[in-house]
Amino acid sequence: MADDPYISQVKGKMQKAILVLQEDLSTIRTGRATPALVENILISAYEGTQSLKIKEMATITTEGARMLIISPFDPTEIRDIEKGINSANLGFIASVDSNIIRINIPSLTAERREEFIKLAHTKIEGGRIMIRQIRHDLMSSLKRQFEGKEIFEDDKKRLEKEIQKITDEMMAEIEVLREKKEQELLEV
Repeated sequence: MADDPYISQVKGKMQKAILVLQEDLSTIRTGRATPALVENILISAYEGTQSLKIKEMATITTEGARMLIISPFDPTEIRDIEKGINSANLGFIASVDSNIIRINIPSLTAERREEFIKLAHTKIEGGRIMIRQIRHDLMSSLKRQFEGKEIFEDDKKRLEKEIQKITDEMMAEIEVLREKKEQELLEV
């Protein structure tokens, strides 16, 4: 078994887990306008014949720190998009302004900030669990390969150290994500 493909497989799997976590964290509202807050809301469009995400139906931009602007590709769908956002119950209201939708993002109360920090911690722990599960699966695979005499003990030990090193790096990356999200949530 070659070292590089195995290690790059480990890194690839763990980096995918980090990307999933980053995407998950981006859905937590911080009081700042960001397209990630609404881009994945499903809209019943074209008289209910299709379900599309907002990012598939419109351009989403920010105007200042607290305003989202949604410009539908098809202006006839503006009311469906508005209705979909408002029924998603995200704590803000979408309103139509001629051919665009404006969403004013209200600032968070101290109580909501604490709730969102707890939610972020839950998602962060989920990311740590994903990384640990990948490490566990790979360590088990190494053990089976060693017992099946597919690899030597030296290779097994070296790869275990390398997997642990990568795991530690990914855990440090998760910690950076946690700190960054907390700072965003505590920012007034």
